[in-house]
Amino acid sequence: MEDIKNKKPQAVVEVIEFGPLKISGNFTLKDIKRDKEESPGEIWLCRCGKSNNKPYCDGSHKK
Repeated sequence: MEDIKNKKPQAVVEVIEFGPLKISGNFTLKDIKRDKEESPGEIWLCRCGKSNNKPYCDGSHKK
């Protein structure tokens, strides 16, 4: 089995306290509902459910 500590991650997921998930790195985002696929490099995903642009964060959690 490969040593995980020596393997560079393809993407990093950060949990922002009272905020969104920040995903950065080399990854592919597949939106099956809208039939879209992209490799944005960085996205912020809503966790609070208040965003008007779900699944993306629009800052509504701050209001």
